[in-house]
Amino acid sequence: MGRRRLLGATGIALAAPFAASGVFAQGDWPARAVKFVVPFSAGGAADTAARAVGTKVGDILAQSIIIDNRTGGNAVVAANAVLGAPKDGYTFIWDAANQLTNPMLVKDLPFNYQKAFVPITMAVKVSQALVVRNDFPAKTVEEFLDYVRSHPGAVSCGTPPSGAMGHLALALLQQRANVKLIHTPYRGGADAARDLMGGQIDSALITTSTARGAVSAGKARILALTSAQRNPAYPDVPTLAERGFPKYDMDDWFALFAAAGTPQAVITRLQQAVAQAARDPGLTTILAPLGAVAVASTPQEFASFLAQQREVLEKVIREANITLG
Repeated sequence: MGRRRLLGATGIALAAPFAASGVFAQGDWPARAVKFVVPFSAGGAADTAARAVGTKVGDILAQSIIIDNRTGGNAVVAANAVLGAPKDGYTFIWDAANQLTNPMLVKDLPFNYQKAFVPITMAVKVSQALVVRNDFPAKTVEEFLDYVRSHPGAVSCGTPPSGAMGHLALALLQQRANVKLIHTPYRGGADAARDLMGGQIDSALITTSTARGAVSAGKARILALTSAQRNPAYPDVPTLAERGFPKYDMDDWFALFAAAGTPQAVITRLQQAVAQAARDPGLTTILAPLGAVAVASTPQEFASFLAQQREVLEKVIREANITLG
């Protein structure tokens, strides 16, 4: 009797740490559909990439990945939805640089991003492009900047909303090139591309996916990309880094974060699934027209990137006095 009691107590003691650490989930998870909450509208680059990656990840995990678009509040609505869900590994946020910038741009945040969320993986990077209307006189980045300098207060540049990566990339370019453009913020990149084609603005700093239609229609030209290296989908387009701005790296990116308290085993398995999906040639084919590249960094690599990028973006916001206008 005493021996049975001892074995029973030992069994309970041994089982408890495994349950608490989430090891149980390695084999059992996922037992049902997994949700990616996306703070961006359907049809945009973020949503398209989420659906492409989600489909492949769902195949790998043998469960559906549900894309739940929750816009509003500069992505705070989506963040609150994830933080309010059970921490059981079935709800994640497919987020972007606002994880780094919102603490400086959004007043009275109800949570601390660094404490509330755990980085899982940067899934996709999307090149941004400095684009000019087709009849603009400059043919290169150097000519564009020279033209801006010789026509102060005359050249306009559209970006998606204030505080988004396009705006921050433009602000950094202006700081490093010592030029001043007329910044024209839009609700979305598609609106900026539309006005660029219509001649209402001279230039835009938007994602390659957003610029693609205007460029294909012969109404706009890409002068340079914001990537650290040339994009395989645009091999002939130079980067700003190679055109006089070393280490300039201001791509848009989309990543998966978990609410703090999510089992570590689930986070590990999800990152592994994204990494496996990134090696699928079919995903490359889907992402290439967006100017997007699958990354699938490890949590450690992603955390290191976030620390470096946070420093860059906070400096840009502070020095350019950027607000959510």
